[in-house]
Amino acid sequence: MSVNKTVSLTNNRQMKGIKINPPFNDMTGQPLVANFLSSAVENRMTSHAYLFAGPIGAGKTEAARLLAKAIVCDDGGCGSCDNCIRASRKTHPDIKVIDPEGVQGYVSEQIRELIHDTNLAPIRAKNKVYIITRADLLSGASANAFLKTLEEPPARVTFILLARTRDSVLDTIASRCQVIIFRSIPEAEAVPLLMEIGQVAQKDARIALASTGGSAYRAKEFLRSSAAKSLRIKVLETIEQLKDSDPLEVMDATKELLIYLKQPLDEVKAQHEQQLAEGGEFLTKGALSALERSQKRNLTMRERETLGEVFHVMRSWLRDCLVLKIGRTEDVVNIDFKYNIEKTAANTTESAIARCIKAVDTAELQIQYNVSVQSAIEALLFKIREETLKYV
Repeated sequence: MSVNKTVSLTNNRQMKGIKINPPFNDMTGQPLVANFLSSAVENRMTSHAYLFAGPIGAGKTEAARLLAKAIVCDDGGCGSCDNCIRASRKTHPDIKVIDPEGVQGYVSEQIRELIHDTNLAPIRAKNKVYIITRADLLSGASANAFLKTLEEPPARVTFILLARTRDSVLDTIASRCQVIIFRSIPEAEAVPLLMEIGQVAQKDARIALASTGGSAYRAKEFLRSSAAKSLRIKVLETIEQLKDSDPLEVMDATKELLIYLKQPLDEVKAQHEQQLAEGGEFLTKGALSALERSQKRNLTMRERETLGEVFHVMRSWLRDCLVLKIGRTEDVVNIDFKYNIEKTAANTTESAIARCIKAVDTAELQIQYNVSVQSAIEALLFKIREETLKYV
């Protein structure tokens, strides 16, 4: 059964007055998508396969988990039953997240295991959901093995594929899914949305967005994480203290910053331990091993995201210096560090700040090419110290 249908839900003019019912009322910044999925669940018209396409941070994974929860719940996502509670905790045995295991993507053996698993009966719910990340990496033999199952899956099985764009996914795969396009969320919409969701002031919403690179979904998670907030403070304090630091103190500051980098990961590890503890009730030894491998990949991804937040915070500080240089005081984001930002802006130049921003981009790129995190951040701090002090 070929679906070959794209649902484009990006018209901002249609957003006003939309009523979204549970379980999608907490979905971040995608009201039209939420309304569409809510209606499909309510009317029992969910597809056997979806492709969620949109930019990083648009909330595709969040939407996939909410839809999965609604599918495994007998009442369409009531939020209070055992299925919903386990889905919210990410410990439901019938909701499985599949990540590529190979260096270049999905491997054939992995897809064969997936196909075999789809033919097994659900463990707790009446339905099973498979969330397949990086669907753009499904190709070659693994894609061919998956196609028939995707087109005619066993009863009560739903696939949710995630990708940045529809065109990045093989057409033979995309054409068998109902494609839903997620939009980028502009800051003008994201700020009031975060203020409402997080019950925070405008300044806190702007800080959360700046610290996560403008992603409303990650900003929401940032507002909930005390470790992420502490990391931001530590990054800004480290930059603030550079003017009074000798080279040895800069290196020590880098080591201390790396310790703070691990704190958000401790939150993830605690969640993983809970998943394994609950999984022991019903998962086989092989399934538990698969869960542990998935958790390891998830931890690696969260480590990259946390490191990315460090660079986003640095960019936001430098951007604040730049907007002060050109007289746009109202655009400063890091209000809690404004005094030091004003002093720095007064004693440096726009070109020096621009060079620092470029240095942040370079450090982030170097880490992607296996330069050690400590070395890259050390060099970056020395560069910021040099550029912001040379005119004092």
